[in-house]
Amino acid sequence: MTDNCKNFLGRRAFLATGAAFAGAPALAQTESSTTEVERDLDEAVVRNISSFRSLDWQPYFSNLRNGAVLVDITSRALHYWSEDQSVYKLYPTSVPLTEDLTKKGRTKIIRKVEGPSWRPTPSMRKRNPEWPEFVGPGPDNPLGTHALYLSWTYYRIHGTHDTRKIGRRSSNGCIGLYNEHIAELFALTNVGTQVLLI
Repeated sequence: MTDNCKNFLGRRAFLATGAAFAGAPALAQTESSTTEVERDLDEAVVRNISSFRSLDWQPYFSNLRNGAVLVDITSRALHYWSEDQSVYKLYPTSVPLTEDLTKKGRTKIIRKVEGPSWRPTPSMRKRNPEWPEFVGPGPDNPLGTHALYLSWTYYRIHGTHDTRKIGRRSSNGCIGLYNEHIAELFALTNVGTQVLLI
């Protein structure tokens, strides 16, 4: 029976790794947690799958004026509540690769762009000198189809054409969503929507 258990777990891990390469978020479920293959394939992170759950807005915001967005870096989830509380959305996200690239706290949406262009930040260019200086709108653009610019310089909530990134530590600071999700969030939010990253 022990050999069967080892074979089952080995097969489960194999299938999860295969899912990562097929473009799906890589999750290998055990009884109470998940193992996720990160961008660095040598690194695995164990997380409790129950952390991806709906939340109430009241512990995080004093009001819903202009709506509210909560990004939970740990569970890799973005929550949205409309001002009149008639709409609640929960989306899986990509999050920054490292803690030093992660900014937490309160900000707001200051600009919305459909078909954004992208320029790497000075620190990105320093780390990755081979990157282009500019990428216009389109399928090669790392910001995907829509971008919500935050009051923090260089920080965005945006789409991605590389769906393998969702659910992983894969960004240089921004929060990424599937293009269909960012299009929906783009339509729901306003300039002035409050944002909290925890």
